[in-house]
Amino acid sequence: MILKSVKTLILISLTFAVYGCSNSISDGPYQATGIRIGEVTDNTAIVWTRLTRNPQRVGSDAPMPNVQYRDSKAGELFKKKDKSRPNSPPVVEYPDGSTINTIEGAVPGAPGEIRVLYKTEGAPDFKATDWQRADPQRDYTAQFKLTNLEPNAKCRVRVETRSSGGKKGQVIDGGFRTAPRADQAEGVLFTVSTGQAYPDQDAPGGGYKIYPEMLKLDPRFFVHTGDILYYDKLAKTIELARWHWQRMYSLGTNVEFHRQVGSYFIKDDHDTWRNDCWPSMQNNFMGDFTFEQGQAVFLEQVPMGKRTWRTFRWGRDLQLWLVEGRDFRSPNTMPDGPDKTIWGDKQKAWFKRTVQQSDATFRILISPTPLVGPDRTSKNDNHANAGFTHEGNELREFISKQQNMYVICGDRHWQYVSVDAKTGVREYSCGPASNEHAGGWSNDKRFPEHQYLNVTGGFLAVAIDRPQGKPTLTFRHYSVDGVILNEDRLTAK
Repeated sequence: MILKSVKTLILISLTFAVYGCSNSISDGPYQATGIRIGEVTDNTAIVWTRLTRNPQRVGSDAPMPNVQYRDSKAGELFKKKDKSRPNSPPVVEYPDGSTINTIEGAVPGAPGEIRVLYKTEGAPDFKATDWQRADPQRDYTAQFKLTNLEPNAKCRVRVETRSSGGKKGQVIDGGFRTAPRADQAEGVLFTVSTGQAYPDQDAPGGGYKIYPEMLKLDPRFFVHTGDILYYDKLAKTIELARWHWQRMYSLGTNVEFHRQVGSYFIKDDHDTWRNDCWPSMQNNFMGDFTFEQGQAVFLEQVPMGKRTWRTFRWGRDLQLWLVEGRDFRSPNTMPDGPDKTIWGDKQKAWFKRTVQQSDATFRILISPTPLVGPDRTSKNDNHANAGFTHEGNELREFISKQQNMYVICGDRHWQYVSVDAKTGVREYSCGPASNEHAGGWSNDKRFPEHQYLNVTGGFLAVAIDRPQGKPTLTFRHYSVDGVILNEDRLTAK
């Protein structure tokens, strides 16, 4: 992409506290679903945005789509999925004359062009990308890879829009931090979350309390471990799947957080297709929306390259591995054995090779699902379940032989710290985004593996520092209100 220097821009009036958005726009296109910044390295980042027809989402007084299921034999409609009729196809109705563009939380896309201005904070001039057309085949989204950034620096971005005819649209300002170089011993703090269900919002006026609480910690970056949203009940077409992203990321808490913090996104079952899914699963429950469409929509809606499994270095003391848990997996129903996998052979070989090559003081695997657990015996979807024992043992054994390596997982709707009885692998479950989404376990069901257990919402914060010159890794579980619930401080061996 051709870059060019741009003179310092005249400041625009702001509606947000830090960088903010222009509130002087009378005509579109707008960016009501905000911007997201991802895949940050020491010299690159990806900026995502989407052009929207309106400056705000459709309000909560608008109707919701109605989904029923048709019995293939009797032809009758019924409200909920019925285990005795597992292949009943859904029927979607839009009540009161509504459409996909007028239901609650909808943010219709719009044509137009976008460019990103960016600079190191304090620099006199912005650089600018070329103008790029929002892609109507990808929900009017656009992504920009920024290159030649300074390591360990605060960066400012300004995302400008204009109509197809060249008329100025909405501007959003934001920022992020680049990673330190691999030889820099630099303190780093990041946060992690999972399980963000739309009906379980807890912030006044909508959204989630964890986002402003995480901002108070000034994180270098954020990791979402998956289940970013839940397709299962309502995403019966690709248009309805995109609507899930529109309504989730037009919430004020989400917009405000993501314009200020770089993020890494991992997908799991609910934001790929449906509960406990795998690529070859066959079922009518999701209607016209397919597993393959779910894979494509995820890459469309988050700032990311083409590969969903990757590793990132953050200075001398930290390297992360973010893995893919849906695209390569065997059917959950397959008998366990050496050929049954969640990760697939290629990803697993990459993981082992790059971990062994790493000279980072601390190495952290961030997995969308648990490796240690313990988990419910009724589940058969992750490495802590009996159905994936063979590969789970393989991975736990490998990780246990690595010095200063730990696991963070999402998926489970409770917080915990567990130590595997056989290998000593230590796993931290970040817990769900809100208390309303917590459950599936009980605080009195404590196993020998549990070092900490709490069925609650919140988030995990991880800090790397060097007190008295000794590399130290600190895990802290927080409540949704930003209260520390558990702290675990580990010194490098």
